[in-house]
Amino acid sequence: MDFSLLLALMAIAFPVLIHLLTRARKPRPGTAKLPPGSLGLPVIGQSLGLLRAMRANTAERWVQDRVDRYGPVSKLSLFGAPTVLLTGAAANKFVFFSGALATQQPRSAQRILGERSILELAGADHKRIRGALAEFLRPDMLRLYVGRIDGEVRRHLDESWAGRATVTVMPLMKRLTFDIISLLLFGLERGAVRDALAGDFKHVMDGMWAVPVDLPFTAFRRSLKASASARRVIAGITRETKAKLERGEASRSSDLIACLLSLTDDGSARQLSEEEIVDSSMVALIAGHDTSSILMTFMVRHLANDPDTLAAMVQEHDEIAKNKGDGEALTWDDLTRMKFTWRVALETLRLVPPIFGSFRRALEDVEFDGYLIPKGWQVFWAASVTHMDAAIFHEPAKFDPSRFKDQSAATAPPCSFVAFGGGPRICVGMEFARIETLVTMHHLVRRFRWKLCCKEDTFARDPMPSPLHGLPMQLENKTSP
Repeated sequence: MDFSLLLALMAIAFPVLIHLLTRARKPRPGTAKLPPGSLGLPVIGQSLGLLRAMRANTAERWVQDRVDRYGPVSKLSLFGAPTVLLTGAAANKFVFFSGALATQQPRSAQRILGERSILELAGADHKRIRGALAEFLRPDMLRLYVGRIDGEVRRHLDESWAGRATVTVMPLMKRLTFDIISLLLFGLERGAVRDALAGDFKHVMDGMWAVPVDLPFTAFRRSLKASASARRVIAGITRETKAKLERGEASRSSDLIACLLSLTDDGSARQLSEEEIVDSSMVALIAGHDTSSILMTFMVRHLANDPDTLAAMVQEHDEIAKNKGDGEALTWDDLTRMKFTWRVALETLRLVPPIFGSFRRALEDVEFDGYLIPKGWQVFWAASVTHMDAAIFHEPAKFDPSRFKDQSAATAPPCSFVAFGGGPRICVGMEFARIETLVTMHHLVRRFRWKLCCKEDTFARDPMPSPLHGLPMQLENKTSP
């Protein structure tokens, strides 16, 4: 037997008993029935099929095949646990807003990110942590960061893009977003500490979806070790920032750590513990690092084959640049004029959502669409179902930014476009991601031309989308920005 498969079976052996017991469970007379479908083989269920489909970039087809066979609600088994797949706009709304469902992260992610992260909390604790993060990400706070993001983008392009004949886009975008996030979250300027933290987070990400077997040679062990190292760095920064605040050398708006440390309740007690600040910072760094870099990479990928859309973007950014002095940083008002570019970003997110789907856990027996979801079962939803539904988005396979031109008048039902999630857990950093994306694309389209190096323009999910070979591009510097 393949050793990696053996480890996988070991890692998920514990839920087998629950799986078998739940499988045997029959709905009580007079109650809703279980959804159609099959739980498949014990332990394995349909997990391998889904993982194979994600890596082959056929996960959307895999989900749609189940919908075609069983309907919008079906039962299956994923990663050793009985699961209900819910699809459609109404199902999305139910998943996002139901109080009977709680977030469910892989055990590997739980151990790496910490027990007090926003992804693990519910109820009052979740509301408190989310409110603290939202305080840092308020529009009036974000206005202060546009110039700093602009400076990071310019330096990155000067050092890693300018003068090069070829670049590999994905790793460069990941480093750019990491540098932006680490500056604004922790106040980390360029240097050895930031570089070391970047190295740690590379290993952290490698183990997020790994088999949670804590052995020396596994990706999960390396990820745990890197997570512990990163947490020590963030804890040290937290203590230093606290001292700076007490000496008056930092303010609430300096960075995320300073903001979280400054939040107090009515009794002047600090709202967040140090553990909660560290865990929240870990999640914010990972979320801001991965999703924005994927979005910008796939925007670059699409623009390489869509000269009309690229020309329209260049025109929009040239108009903005006419009113700027040489080397003058972008402002919040400049970003409000980048409407077409943001529509391109939204259409990219519709076609290639960074998060394919996610899990919830039923806290109690709950019904949806006439079917029973038993307590303890997983619920899985996938963004692609509504994103690629021709009844919601006309010609869904076509790249058409104009479909987001007038969102207030859109006829799509609520919870149809779910690239940022929805409900109480909608992405708290959505506006921050918009700023990162708009600033970066402004400088990219004005400074460079590019085309794909690889004729085979494909990508896979593992679990997030990644283009073939990291998207190598031939690059041409424009004579004048």
